[in-house]
Amino acid sequence: MARRYWLMKSEPETFSISDLQAAPAQTTFWDGVRNYQARNLIRDQMRVGDGVLFYHSSADPPAAVGTAEIVRAGYPDASQFDPHSDHYDPQARPDEPRWYMVDVKLGRVFKRPVGLPELRQHPALKDMVLLRKGSRLSVQPVTAQEWNTVVKLGGSKETS
Repeated sequence: MARRYWLMKSEPETFSISDLQAAPAQTTFWDGVRNYQARNLIRDQMRVGDGVLFYHSSADPPAAVGTAEIVRAGYPDASQFDPHSDHYDPQARPDEPRWYMVDVKLGRVFKRPVGLPELRQHPALKDMVLLRKGSRLSVQPVTAQEWNTVVKLGGSKETS
């Protein structure tokens, strides 16, 4: 199966690319997604080896800051069952989980962030889901062309 590409948003004050860089083996789980459309992408479409654009949302400006790779495909998000977690869902049950997560490993940190205003100006990105009016999903598909364009803009040599 061909490699797929994704954009995953994280607020840098919650979990930044620096946090991923500092994580053991530069790997962590991506939990807390509580949108059904994003959940479906995680559960049904993300595969080991897929590429991720790591995007800092709620930043000034929001920006793509690096890449990661899916190293474990979708599995139930344990935080949904933990009443002490901010991501607890009292209606989720272990035998019928609602929410899923993946594990990601750092690919590379861009030499420079690629801010949302710059992304909007690039013709090759005109159809990117991120740039569509009203697009707020924390997990989004990215085409190979969009991936390569953003990676190049970030000053990285990584390509599909």
